[in-house]
Amino acid sequence: TSLRETDVQQELRQMTNNLPESGWEVAPEQAQFLAFLVQITGAKNVLELGTFTGHSSLAMGLALPKDGKIVTCDMETKYTDIAATHWARAGIEQKMKLLLGPALDSLCFLLEEGNAAVFDLVFIDANKKDYDAYYEATLELIRPSGLIVIDNVFWSGNVLDQENTEKSTNAIRALNKKLHKDQRVSLSMLPLNDGMTLAWKRPQLRSSLQ
Repeated sequence: TSLRETDVQQELRQMTNNLPESGWEVAPEQAQFLAFLVQITGAKNVLELGTFTGHSSLAMGLALPKDGKIVTCDMETKYTDIAATHWARAGIEQKMKLLLGPALDSLCFLLEEGNAAVFDLVFIDANKKDYDAYYEATLELIRPSGLIVIDNVFWSGNVLDQENTEKSTNAIRALNKKLHKDQRVSLSMLPLNDGMTLAWKRPQLRSSLQ
């Protein structure tokens, strides 16, 4: 009695479930939660790292107002072609801008193009070993009082296994510890699917001398 999906969302999810990499997809409850965040924050400009087949971007795109935009980044057209087909079927293709290439390159491009403090909401779900670099770049790209959502912060529980020193595990473990102490953001880690962290960029406080 919780999940609401359109026919296009269901079809995309079912198609993705048939892929060997289906585990990369957000859970349907996560997609609905991202759409909910778009609505309650009034977001118009969204940045996503990790398009895959478009499940999360489809949900957020449907929740955005008519003049809303999503910039979504990925490297594999065999997946993003599926996403683009379903964006069009849902009638939201005009809201979508796909950047192909390494996510760090796309983030540098966005900053060079003058997009600092432009985005209202960011969803990070790409290459785990680069999570810290994604986080630092998106902190520049998101406006004060904007929201960064980070997926897979539990990493199937591997972050708790101190004997697991695999690069992705180390990267997520380190970012989790960093976020815990980062006073630039307010923080909430949610036990939703494989763990999602919400980091709200605090507005800069004025000096008491000003």
